[in-house]
Amino acid sequence: MTFIQLIEYRTSQPEQLDKMMDEWMAATEGQRTVTRAVVASDHDKPGTYMEIVEFPSYDEAMRNSEMPETGEFAARMAALCDGEPIFRNLDVQREEKL
Repeated sequence: MTFIQLIEYRTSQPEQLDKMMDEWMAATEGQRTVTRAVVASDHDKPGTYMEIVEFPSYDEAMRNSEMPETGEFAARMAALCDGEPIFRNLDVQREEKL
C-alpha cells in the first residue's frame, strides 16, 4: 500500500531548503526509497510550505528515514524552520488518475 508523508513547515529561507533537497537527492541516488516529492507554498499563508513525499509502503518510508543522509537533512531542515515541522503519516486508501 502506498504511503505518504505530509510535512508542514514555516520558513523564511525556502531557497536554502531547495538547495538542501538537491544535495540530499545527489547523496542518496540509488539508495532512497522516495518515489515522488512535491513542495508547495500555502497560497493563503505566506512562508508556510507543505511537502508531500510518497513511498511504495510504510516499511520503505522507514528504511528511507533510517538513512544517515535523511537524518542529517531533517536536522538541517529543522534549523531553517520557524518552529517545529508537523509530520503526518498517511496510508493511501484510494488513488485515482483523473
